[in-house]
Amino acid sequence: MGDGASEEHQRSLAAPLIFFIVLAFQFASHWIDHFKKSGSVNEKGIQLRGEIKQLLKEASSLSQPSTFAQAAKLRRLAAAKERELAKCQNLHDKDTALYSQVLLALKVLTYLILLIWFWSVPVASISQQLVQPFGRLLSWRTAGVQNNNILVGIIPWLIISTRVSRFICRLTHSK
Repeated sequence: MGDGASEEHQRSLAAPLIFFIVLAFQFASHWIDHFKKSGSVNEKGIQLRGEIKQLLKEASSLSQPSTFAQAAKLRRLAAAKERELAKCQNLHDKDTALYSQVLLALKVLTYLILLIWFWSVPVASISQQLVQPFGRLLSWRTAGVQNNNILVGIIPWLIISTRVSRFICRLTHSK
């Protein structure tokens, strides 16, 4: 009797814990995407774009033959600033790519650990009446039904947790 109560207690903690792990990965992914998109609008990039625009404007105003050398110098300076801007953007892109790869590796490793840990052990139990047509799908790789409750397996729970966490992230980031 003590073993069954302990297993039920672990099951009641496993489902929310797995959900919060999936939610954390989802928020980290959205944060990296936001960081990736904001890279083109950072302060240094805005400053460099303004300087480039100002230099090109000054160079175009110098259209006399006597000011040709000065205009050429301003254009070369603007080209150097454009190279610096491109270098900053490439560095930002490499950083976000690295963050994305590290996050993906952590996510895959965590999901594999969860799959191995809960492969044939149910992570939650839900009333059979609540999930009537989908009971067999949710109980995949578990014992199925116990005390009129569907025992939810790890794979269906990861799928459901991922979908719900994506929805939550969209709701929080759209505001």
